[in-house]
Amino acid sequence: MIRYVLASASPRRLELMEQLGIYFEVSPAHGEEKTTKELPEDIVEELSCAKACEAADRYADKYRNDTTVIIGADTIVFHANEIMGKPKDKNDAAAMLAKLQNDVHQVYTGVTLVIMEKGERRNVTFHEKTDVTMYPMTDAQIQAYVATGEPMDKAGAYAIQGKCAIYIRKIDGEYNNVVGLPVARLMQELCALGLA
Repeated sequence: MIRYVLASASPRRLELMEQLGIYFEVSPAHGEEKTTKELPEDIVEELSCAKACEAADRYADKYRNDTTVIIGADTIVFHANEIMGKPKDKNDAAAMLAKLQNDVHQVYTGVTLVIMEKGERRNVTFHEKTDVTMYPMTDAQIQAYVATGEPMDKAGAYAIQGKCAIYIRKIDGEYNNVVGLPVARLMQELCALGLA
């Protein structure tokens, strides 16, 4: 039997995991997000690993006889050599959107699988990058979108699957990567490891 554990409480990641068609438990990581890296792909890989490993530590003795796969993920927006996490407040959200509108930016999601079986533990980490092109947004449109509250817990201050969808001109890469979890790549990795 294989047990899957998602080390995240994100409603978006929970929905995306359900698309895989596998039963999974939820055990969110609680540690502070700290990184020693500078490149966006390295940052998301390091943070996803920290989340997955923290959850794996809690499961180390719980299911000794089962194969357990802990899945950790982290997403950031990267634009003009600037890393954009979640906005601190409404002004920060508006400033982020003002930079992103009418331009191309990248969304990086790092994923780490901590695989525990027969007392052994190994990590597999990867990332996906998606280019997102946004239409121009006026100041009034930005303020109206920020007023919905939707940007406040999102990297880059927007939700591609939400009310900001009307400002997305095109994407190049996996759509779900922008939402927060590249489920197609995740399934490919699980299959290659014989875990799906």
